[in-house]
Amino acid sequence: MPPMLPAAFTTPASLATVLPSSLAAVQGQGNALGLRPLQHAVVVVVDGLGAAALRAREGHARTLASRLGKATTIDAGFPTTTAAALATLTTGTTPGEHGLVGYRVRDDAGRLSNQLNGWDEKMDPATWQRSRTVFERASAAGVAAYAVGVPAYADSGFTHAILRGAEFIAGRTMADRFDAVREILRTPGPGLTYLYVAELDQAAHARGWESPRWTAELETLDGLVAQLATSLGPGHGVLVTADHGIVDIPESGHVLYDTAPELLEGVDEVAGEPRLLHLYVRPGASAEEVAARWNAVEGGRSWVATRDEAVAAGWFGPIVAPEVAPRIGDVLIAARKRIAYYDSRDPQRTGRSMVGQHGSLTAEETRVPLLRFGAAV
Repeated sequence: MPPMLPAAFTTPASLATVLPSSLAAVQGQGNALGLRPLQHAVVVVVDGLGAAALRAREGHARTLASRLGKATTIDAGFPTTTAAALATLTTGTTPGEHGLVGYRVRDDAGRLSNQLNGWDEKMDPATWQRSRTVFERASAAGVAAYAVGVPAYADSGFTHAILRGAEFIAGRTMADRFDAVREILRTPGPGLTYLYVAELDQAAHARGWESPRWTAELETLDGLVAQLATSLGPGHGVLVTADHGIVDIPESGHVLYDTAPELLEGVDEVAGEPRLLHLYVRPGASAEEVAARWNAVEGGRSWVATRDEAVAAGWFGPIVAPEVAPRIGDVLIAARKRIAYYDSRDPQRTGRSMVGQHGSLTAEETRVPLLRFGAAV
């Protein structure tokens, strides 16, 4: 018997509540996180900092780990991939509403498009991401909104999709970005600032979160958070969170799905990412039959669900708009064990060098910290 499908967005506090609560606190309003009134809220988003990894390396991150506990761990939601999770964070809506339902999905033109860097006139950031951002709401309410990030992302389609309404300020290094936040906090008046930290996720993909390189990036982050926390003025609050966690996958965990020919029967295209496949079936083929074949072969180490089953289980949030549903694969394969799915026919061996990975529903991927500093405590 295949395993029961897990739920997503299972806790009252999730990524979808962080920025809306921060804005509400700046406006002196009640909010889901119970934040008291703030003059300026800063949300630091550390790409790939799962709660389990932080706990395992707590000796290298005393400032962050000292705040970590059951009450300071939240649900990143699903899928645990940057495109979907950051859109959830910055809009306060879930993927079924904002429309970024995976890393690589089928777009309205019938192409497989990358949600991080596949933007063009056929996938317009202004309409593909369907929700109003929290920054747009802030600006309309007279609250200054800033997004501090990596220079290469300043004018990307993804930035225009999820950060619209915020003034983008670039910082090349992690330290540069924290310096930019301190400068922003010198500006009088109500404000909301988003600070993106890319380095831990990059290190995890290249070497794994268990590597010395990842630990060194964590130590740098911890020191910068400590410095920022000690420099905060009255009414300044900082929240540190993450878009997802990370699982290290050994090469022995690479599953070459094309070597089991029955798994590709009825499948038109394979998208998603190695820990979360989106299978689009051929016209006339049965999603239920495809799912049954995958369950027979892979059900012992992955959750297998048709689109209808995943939607019913709430994987993409409580609402899936009719315009969004076709973007989701007809069948979803979400890894439960330390495995990642690849096609051995790919001459580029795309992604095969990655160690740290994410995308699925395991606790290591879905549980992230939400740590408070300054007036946000």
